[in-house]
Amino acid sequence: MEIQKLYDLDDIEFEDIAIGLVRLAKDIPAHEFFYKINHTNNLSFSRKKDLVFHGGYYDYFFPRFEAYHKFSKTCFTFISNKSSESKQKKVQTELFTEEENIKFLLNNQVDVEYILHSSEQFPDFSVILLPENLVFPIQDYTLSSDEELYQIIQYYE
Repeated sequence: MEIQKLYDLDDIEFEDIAIGLVRLAKDIPAHEFFYKINHTNNLSFSRKKDLVFHGGYYDYFFPRFEAYHKFSKTCFTFISNKSSESKQKKVQTELFTEEENIKFLLNNQVDVEYILHSSEQFPDFSVILLPENLVFPIQDYTLSSDEELYQIIQYYE
């Protein structure tokens, strides 16, 4: 008797994730940036456990900040695009390795300081007022399920 497959993993379609890309106009520390956002919005973004990416030679740590917007009943998360620290796991013995001690979650967007994610499927990032002359407008960006960051965000959700 044959075993019937209930589903085929290759046939499952995953939903894309809408995120926001945040670029700062000035280079300021994270605590000052979030103080200004919290003050402007009457929110309480606080630092959460870092997002950890395990590479072959390094473990990378990306700061995360989270707040709950009571009016829209939405949880917003800012994730640093650039690793704040890395811990070397083993010594590189190969001459041409792709891995360095600094990592970006979005390699093609190195000018982005933060990745903004929401608990909503179709997020409205306009409910967060950004400090004037400090931040460029949030750029909408769609992550497909085959991108590395998609898997990371799903894990930390």
